Amino acid sequence: QVQLVESGGGLVQAGGSLRLSCAASGRTLTFSSDVMGWFRQAPGKEREFVAAIRWSGGNTYYADSVKGRFTISRDNAENTGYLQMNSLKPEDTAVYYCAFNSRNTIVYPRGYDDWGQGTQVTVSS
Repeated sequence: QVQLVESGGGLVQAGGSLRLSCAASGRTLTFSSDVMGWFRQAPGKEREFVAAIRWSGGNTYYADSVKGRFTISRDNAENTGYLQMNSLKPEDTAVYYCAFNSRNTIVYPRGYDDWGQGTQVTVSS
């Protein structure tokens, strides 16, 4: 089991930036099937995919709604993933979760085995 701890959320004005971090512990992420993903959930809505990265190869995937504005990355030495969010919009307001799986799952939340506690991102207009 991998433990995940997010940080970096907060309140920002529209057009601003935030960087979320997700520190992983429990084992070193190295397998070719390891994937770290970011999801978000707004009040009254289902949890939705935001971005994911294959840990060993670095391949990245994005939801259309964030493509060109958000960047997912990872630091192998620190066992930590990041989500850089630029040009934020009020509709980006949500609780953001990082998640992990070792089954090559990218988009579907049910395919992820481990989840962080979530961090609130609020974008004011």
